Amino acid sequence: MLASRLGAATFLLLVTTVHGLHFYLDTNEKRCFIEELPSDTAVEGHYKALEWNEQAREYVLQPELGILVEVEEMETGHNVVKTRGPPEGQFTFTSHDAGDHSICLSTNYTSWFSNTHVKLYLDVIVGAVRPDIEHDRSHVSELASKVRDLNQKLEDIRREQQYQREREADFRNLSEATNARAVWYSLMQIVVLVLTCTWQLKHLKRFFQDRS
Repeated sequence: MLASRLGAATFLLLVTTVHGLHFYLDTNEKRCFIEELPSDTAVEGHYKALEWNEQAREYVLQPELGILVEVEEMETGHNVVKTRGPPEGQFTFTSHDAGDHSICLSTNYTSWFSNTHVKLYLDVIVGAVRPDIEHDRSHVSELASKVRDLNQKLEDIRREQQYQREREADFRNLSEATNARAVWYSLMQIVVLVLTCTWQLKHLKRFFQDRS
């Protein structure tokens, strides 16, 4: 029993990999890290950014500071994550394909004249991720809301299609009635023309008979 527990613990240590580091960022600087991941692997990242304060002469948490997180599959160029978060937060994603993934972080300060220094702590957990129940609930609620919106849009599209079909039916009936009237009008013209020609031929025949 003890041996099996030790084996399970060793397996979890092998599956879950934690990377913890800190680095410094300046304005308009982006720092990227390459992480090789197998397919269908959950990754969770935690970060905390501190901005240098000249008056306090130390790095402090600045609420106005924002962190841009971008995760990209190196081989396909597909953006897995592209989000902006607060100075302290987290991000999660699941690798779709095996290969190198680029994890890039930068600040929301874009001024070329600013000389802001940021100290950023980053922990990346590769493998097992603890379930976030509240996030899952909010995600399910968001999905349910999107499903309701889609159902409403589908209902609107169905009504619009029904209206278009009714208009097409009315137009088809009108076209058929117009075509029928045109056919009868043409037939009447032909009948009148035939009668007129017959009458003229008889009149000319009688005329020449009288002359002879």
